[in-house]
Amino acid sequence: MNSADWARPRGAAVRVVIAVHDADPRTEGKGIARLQDAGIAVTHGVMAAEARRSMAGFFTRQAHRRPHVTLKLATSLDGHIAMADGSSRWITGDRARGHAHGLRAQSDHILVGGGTLRADDPKLDVRIAGLEDRTPQRVVLTRGSVPQGWTGIAAPAEIVNLPGNYLLVEGGAETAAAFLAAGLVDRLILYRAPILIGDGRPAL
Repeated sequence: MNSADWARPRGAAVRVVIAVHDADPRTEGKGIARLQDAGIAVTHGVMAAEARRSMAGFFTRQAHRRPHVTLKLATSLDGHIAMADGSSRWITGDRARGHAHGLRAQSDHILVGGGTLRADDPKLDVRIAGLEDRTPQRVVLTRGSVPQGWTGIAAPAEIVNLPGNYLLVEGGAETAAAFLAAGLVDRLILYRAPILIGDGRPAL
């Protein structure tokens, strides 16, 4: 099929509206050029910021060759994630937990640190009715052994080896700090519970 075959229905004025250019260097701009060569008006840049947000994983993968990273932290008002002994794992309420499970359902992988894995043995599944099959693949940041069904990485930079476009980092103060220090956090989701813990475990 050549451009004349699909260019324009008879008697119809045709216009194509594009939010953002395709970032893939194999195709960037080629589709627009073909449309314009066929005499079709092309408008681009419409709601570009919104489009980039909705396709953040794709654009991050194209630009940086890694998944888009969301870091999720749940803290008390005084910046702690748990009591000093590690208790109070759930310091937020049902609404925050429901939102967090929605984030999981949108992610290809979910990552915690080795300490969180050993202390909590988390399932990291999606507990939203109808979305249970959207549970992401589990990853642990550790130099130690990795349980069956998990993927282990020794450093944040190794996320380049993970397939998919979206990674959710959920657990551990040291893990959160490591990803921030490496400059690998694209989005920070912070839940703040209306409580004070005092002498607890800091978020970072």
